[in-house]
Amino acid sequence: MTSAPSVQAAQTPDLSGLHAFDLRVGKWKIHNRVLKARLAGSHDWLQYDGAQTWWKILNGLGNVDDTRLDKPGDAYSGATLRAYDPKTGQWAIWWLDGRTPTGKLDPPMLGRFANGVGTFYSDDSLRGKPIKVRFIWSKITRTSAHWEQAYSPDGGKTWETNWISDFTRIG
Repeated sequence: MTSAPSVQAAQTPDLSGLHAFDLRVGKWKIHNRVLKARLAGSHDWLQYDGAQTWWKILNGLGNVDDTRLDKPGDAYSGATLRAYDPKTGQWAIWWLDGRTPTGKLDPPMLGRFANGVGTFYSDDSLRGKPIKVRFIWSKITRTSAHWEQAYSPDGGKTWETNWISDFTRIG
């Protein structure tokens, strides 16, 4: 005889795979801490707020956000596109930065969620030198979330966290 799933199991959101970002849909206030100089031995951080709106696309296989960052003296907007590949279980994440006149689409970050934490990697460059980039999404709940960006100049042996964002739901 098979027992029915418990009520608690039915109410617990699936924070892996396709549904990993479902709780992010909505409107958010962002508090950012950004390292003033990246991969330069800096320990000086700039703090500022922002706002973000997320929605699902492609029948849930993707999502988009529209982000405003109120960086002092250089406020700007950007957008993120995320797409899930059900065959590989990976997400691809692209950032479109509104500070470039034609919009620069960064290389995709690729990764997945395990135990409620999403880890994503990409190759990029900084000041003409190759680097690895890492995003970590964690603590995603109905009312909050945490994101970090880190760079590695040595192929992923060491990482410098250079951007930390904490999100609070506002709608």
